[in-house]
This record gives sequence, structure tokens and C-alpha cells, in this order.
Amino acid sequence: MQIRDLPYPDPGVADARSGPRFLLWLGRNQLGGQLKSLAWGLLHFCGVAGLPLGVGQAVQAVVDRSGGRLALAGALIALCGVAITLGDTMLHRTAVTNWITAAARVQQLLARKTAELGSALTRRVAAGEVVAVSTGDVEKIGWFVEAVSRFAAAAITVVLICVGLVLYEPALGVVVAAGVPVLALAVLPLLPRATRRADIQREKAGKATELASDTVAGLRVLRGIGGEELFLGRYRQASQEVRRAAVRSARMWSLISAIQVLLPGLLLITVVWYGAGLARDGRVEVGELVTAFSAVTLLMYPLRHFEEIAMAYSFARPSAMRAARVLSLERTSYEGERGGLDDAALPAGDLYDPATGLLAPAGRFTAVVCGDPDAAGLLAERLGGHAAEEEKSPSVLLGGVALDDLPLDGARTCVLVQDKDPVLLSGTLWELLDVPASGEVSAEAALRAAQCGDVLDALAQASEEDSGDPMRTRITERGRSLSGGQRQRLALARSLVTDPEVLVLDEPTSAVDSHTEARIAQGVRELRAGRTTVVFASSPLLLDRADRVVFVHDGEVAAVGVHRELLYGNAEYRAVVTRETEEEQLGGIDATDSLKALEEIEESA
Repeated sequence: MQIRDLPYPDPGVADARSGPRFLLWLGRNQLGGQLKSLAWGLLHFCGVAGLPLGVGQAVQAVVDRSGGRLALAGALIALCGVAITLGDTMLHRTAVTNWITAAARVQQLLARKTAELGSALTRRVAAGEVVAVSTGDVEKIGWFVEAVSRFAAAAITVVLICVGLVLYEPALGVVVAAGVPVLALAVLPLLPRATRRADIQREKAGKATELASDTVAGLRVLRGIGGEELFLGRYRQASQEVRRAAVRSARMWSLISAIQVLLPGLLLITVVWYGAGLARDGRVEVGELVTAFSAVTLLMYPLRHFEEIAMAYSFARPSAMRAARVLSLERTSYEGERGGLDDAALPAGDLYDPATGLLAPAGRFTAVVCGDPDAAGLLAERLGGHAAEEEKSPSVLLGGVALDDLPLDGARTCVLVQDKDPVLLSGTLWELLDVPASGEVSAEAALRAAQCGDVLDALAQASEEDSGDPMRTRITERGRSLSGGQRQRLALARSLVTDPEVLVLDEPTSAVDSHTEARIAQGVRELRAGRTTVVFASSPLLLDRADRVVFVHDGEVAAVGVHRELLYGNAEYRAVVTRETEEEQLGGIDATDSLKALEEIEESA
């Protein structure tokens, strides 16, 4: 795989059982690139290893006054120079290719997992952690994959140099061969501590990133309540913790670096001292001593890659663990219900949740009332086939077919879930509404049903073109230039344009006024006639226009009927809808007046 061939047609199925297993899987998928990098690395390092022999031969030729041998030594040095240059150039090229392609593979895997899980992803993993994985962690994983081949080439070169010295000059070669393993392994006792400190640093950095992401997302709210300084102080404290952890980690790595400078220096002194004694006694020639000295000196270069691979792994391992944790998340599947459904056969019919007993008849407008907003959000996700990972309840059925039996594209086509905080991407309004759709609902009809007239007027005034076309006005990231109610209505219009078989809306009108809410309820009811619509709400204005209201209490369906019947006949339902106090429920205050007042509000709206 070359950079020009990216993205991958299929990034594969990652082994996400653990961080090391994920790195091993990634390395196996980069095997071709790793072998190329290893080959060029060996050429480069062998050229480096050949220089001591050429230098030693040249010195000995001068001592012996042999012009022919000096020329041969010069040719050997020139050949080593060519090998070093060519090998280093191609090693860098292939190693960087491995880095970029590995990072691209991880990013594609993360993007695919994000698309698969949708908004359920942030229910299982913090948004800040997802951001950290897809940015900094991807780079560190790529660094480790890139460093592996260079380390392998350096390790093979070190072995070759030691073996060559033993064969070339046994007296000095044995000293070098005995000292090199000590140099390579001396820092091993320090690596676990260095790795732990690096893990702590990465963990604190991830928390700081998560805090920053949450603060930026809620900046408007923070300004409204005057909480900027409070959260700024929290981020400052988290940032200082990251700095202190980074300093502690850097101290350990500086100690490792110091040891890898000190021990080779001691080995070099030993070789020179011992070799000088041998040369004085006539047991080795001057050229052999120079060769051994040069070899030990150049050994420092490949040995530096031992430190690099240790550092790369210590940073890549926690990054790979986080990536594996995200990639291991799956849509809940129920093997006992899988029936080998044909991918082209998409079901239609009633939507039924066996866990709660919730039934949404086909072609009807069903409202669902839950006393717990969090439980309502989780139930909405379940209806879309995005059950929480820890849930073991049966799959939601559409027309008697389990959603988990459907391919992901099919499930998304059949059931669309809009959560209570939908995201608007940056771009024009045309681009916002240009989504996969049945083609039965136009953008104009969807905007009209969602009561977006004032939003269009505001966008027309903000248009940079003379035509004042609101559909070509650019919407900023996450719709921050709009109010909460405007963002909510545009997101509703986008969902209506899609026109799925089943549309699930979680509190779609929580940020609009009562009059607009009533018109939206009527508009959605008319536009979705003949289609299945499920709305999670507690607003009487929405509930009164539903064909069927389902009251879910303590995870089970407690009552089914129309709004006014449940309002008078079920005390728990009435408490949720009218916000009755406990005193009112016990009869201390007559709730009849409250119900009459509520009916008057509904009629006026």
C-alpha cells in the first residue's frame, strides 16, 4: 500500500482484544511495507557497519605503505557511502509510508466504528477520549509501526558487527560481543517504570482533552451562568497535572538516555585500553585496533534505535488500548434470533420492544412518556438498534424481524433515531438537507412541517449573496450561530426529509415555545401520515395530537391509551405530564383545576 492508494478499500477487522494484540494485528497488515523498510534499513546499517573495516584497512595500508591496499580500502569506503546514502533515503521513504498508512488504517477503522454506532458511541465512550484516539493516539500508533522495521534492521546489524569482530579479531571481538548485550539490556529494569509514567501522562492528557471538549461544547451555557472562570480553573488544574506527569516521564527517559550514553562510553574506553595493551604487545595490528575502535563508536548509532523502540512502545501501548476499547464496541447481536435475512429484504410493520413491551403500530403517530429522561434516551437508542453494550435483553423487532438481523445500512434505512441533542454540520442549508432519503418528502415540505419560516428569514438576512437565498446561507459548525430552538427545528426538518419507515424523535420540541410546538406537532402528524412515528415527549401539546400514547414506568409499559384518558385515569402518568407535586398526588390539593387549566392551554395553542 502506497500513500497515493489511500484510503484502503477495506481496512479489515481489527483484533481489539487488547492494545498489544491490536498493535500485532496492525503490524501483520503492514507486513509488506515492514519488509521493504527492513531491507533498506539493512542496506543502510550494513553500510555503516562496513565503514570501520574500510577505515582500519586504510590505516593499516598506510602503515604498511601499500598503495594497492589503500585504493581497495578507499573503494570499500566509497561503496559503504553509497549504501548509506541510498539505504537511508529509501529507509526514510518506506518508514514514513508505513507510519502514514498505519495511521490511515486506524483512522478508517475509527470512522467506520463511529458510523456504525452513531450517537450511541458517546454513551459508551467519553467524547474527549474519542477525540484523543482519532488525533494524538493515531500518530503514536503510527510511530511505533514505523519504528519496528528500523529497530529490526538495527538489531540485526548489531549482531552482524559483533560476529564480524569476533571473526576478524577474536581478542577484541569477544570484549565487544560481551559488552553489547549489557548495553542493550541495561535499561530494561527502568522501562516498566517509564511505561507507567507515560501511561499516567497519557491518561491525564486524555482527561484534559475531554474537559476542554466538554467546555467548548457548553461555552454558550457557561457564559449564560457565568461559569467560564470555574471551568477555566478546572482546565488549568488538569493542564498542570498533565505538565507534572510529563516532567516525571521525561525525567525517566532522560535517565534511560544518560545510561545509553554512559555505558557505550565505558565500553569504548575498555576497548581502547585493552586494545592499546594488545597493540603494544604486538598481538594486534594498528589497523585492527582502529577497526575495533571504529566499530564500537558506530555501534552507538544502531543502539539508539533500542531506546526509540522502547519509547515508541511505551507511548503506543496506551494509545492502542484506547483505540482497541473504541473498536471493540459492537452493535448488540442476539444469535438465537438471527435468521439469515436477505440483505435486500427490508422489513416493514409494527415496531415492538420485547424488553419494555412498547408497541408502535405501523403507520401511526405514537407518543412515549417516560418519567426518567435518561431512560427515555436509552429506550430511543434501543428502538434504533443501538442498545447499550451491557444490555442482554432481546432485540427490537420491526415487522417481526429483529433489527440485529439486518445489515447496518438496512437498519438505518428502516429506523432513524434523532436524539435530544442533534448535531448540525457546517455548510449551507442545501447541504444540510442533502441526505439519503426516499425522495417522497421535499425540503420545502419538511421545513414547513418543522415550522422553520423564521429560521429561513434569519438565514436570508445573513446571506452573503445579493439574492438573499436562505438555502445557500452557510451554517456555522454545530449551528452555533443559531438559537437552540432554531437548531432543533432544522434538525427535525433534516429527519423529516429522510422519510424513513420508522422515525424516532427524542424530545424534538423541548427548546421551542408552546404555540410553535403545537404547530410542529400538527405538521409532523400530517407529513408523516401513513408512516410510523414515535415521539418521546412529556409535553401535553404533543401528546394530545398523538394517535396513541404509551406510558413507560420503571422500564415497562404501564399504560396505553390517548392523552386525555390517561391524564384522568392514571395518577402516575398525570404526575409526569403535569409535574404534580407529591402533595397533589396524595389528594392534599384538588388536581381537577390543574387539569382544566391545562386543557385550556392546549386548546388555545
